[in-house]
Amino acid sequence: MKKIRLFNIKVFILSGFVLFGMASCSQQPAKETETDGETEESTAPEGLRPVSLTNQQFEALSIKTDTLAQFGFKDVVVANGNLNVPPQNKASVTAIIGANIASINVFEGDKVKKGQVLAYLNHPDLIDVQTEYINARNQLEFMEKEYKRQQKLYKEQVSSGKTYQKTRADYYTLKADVLNLEAKLKLLSLSPSKIKEGKVYEKVPVLSPIDGYVEKVEVMTGQFVEPQKPMFQIINNDHVHADLMVFEKDVYKVKVGQKIIFTVESLPGEPMTATIFAVGKSFEQNPKAVHVHANIDNKRGMLIPGMYIVGRISTKNEFVDALPEKAVVGNGGDSYIFISKKTDDGWLFTPLKVITGQKEGGWTEIKLLSPIGSGTKVAWNAAYYLLSEMKKSETGDDD
Repeated sequence: MKKIRLFNIKVFILSGFVLFGMASCSQQPAKETETDGETEESTAPEGLRPVSLTNQQFEALSIKTDTLAQFGFKDVVVANGNLNVPPQNKASVTAIIGANIASINVFEGDKVKKGQVLAYLNHPDLIDVQTEYINARNQLEFMEKEYKRQQKLYKEQVSSGKTYQKTRADYYTLKADVLNLEAKLKLLSLSPSKIKEGKVYEKVPVLSPIDGYVEKVEVMTGQFVEPQKPMFQIINNDHVHADLMVFEKDVYKVKVGQKIIFTVESLPGEPMTATIFAVGKSFEQNPKAVHVHANIDNKRGMLIPGMYIVGRISTKNEFVDALPEKAVVGNGGDSYIFISKKTDDGWLFTPLKVITGQKEGGWTEIKLLSPIGSGTKVAWNAAYYLLSEMKKSETGDDD
């Protein structure tokens, strides 16, 4: 019996050592797994290291960086249109009276300020109107004295009422003529007060009525321009907006405040967002569609009125994170985007593993495996190139 009990005790003790050893072994890998998890969250995926680019490389590749975009893949209305500006941001500069072009001071594309001289006009008629004003002004001064004299005589009952009434009528008629000539001189951008003092302008300036750019020059030096003939077209692009045409079948879906994502044909790969501020109330006939106007939220590049655009109107304003397809690259069955960071001597791009979802119109839905800061910027293009550079870097390190 003692031998049996002793054997049982030895077996029990041995079993305890075995269980303790197993428990110790099971705890150690857990710590390693936890450490590995922290490493994966703070560094690039295994086999893909961050890559550095110089400023020259960054500019040569025309890499665009921005935060994740918001894109609507469902309940959208696709519409085409153009960039446009409000009517008050366009100006057609015409001649007030017939005259010759003495000189032209601007070229098409020049930036101009309101009141800046675009050209000078000269013509005998311009001198005649100034001379006419001087004569009328002198006559008015004489007639004013005569009117006051006749008024005094009439009150003293020395002069007849008929003489007084005629003098009064002549005075106010001449005064109206002078005011009319003054208004004409001001339209010609001439100073009536200086002309009254004897200054006669041989040429008159043509001024820009708004700030903007010279869109068209429609005259040449020496040319005679008829009254109201357009000489210059000025346009201000500060308030350029998206002007889309929505077909009749979709009009009821579109409302003020809805978001639009659009691209400009001449700026491929640079999508922009806009917010609808006005929906037209009448149909254009060719095609039968309504104008929808939207303010551009993130203007980029040179936006010129008339540029062709294609837009997607999200009718329910339901959006998900998305990026242009050139911002996503596949590697080993996984998808990656690249977080960008500006450094002292260039740029640093770190790969971030993501899951892709819906794809449409050159956009790809991005599902993050872990959250990133709302202000975190990522590369919007050149993902394939960045991946290639990283693989080159890995090969170089291995050598």
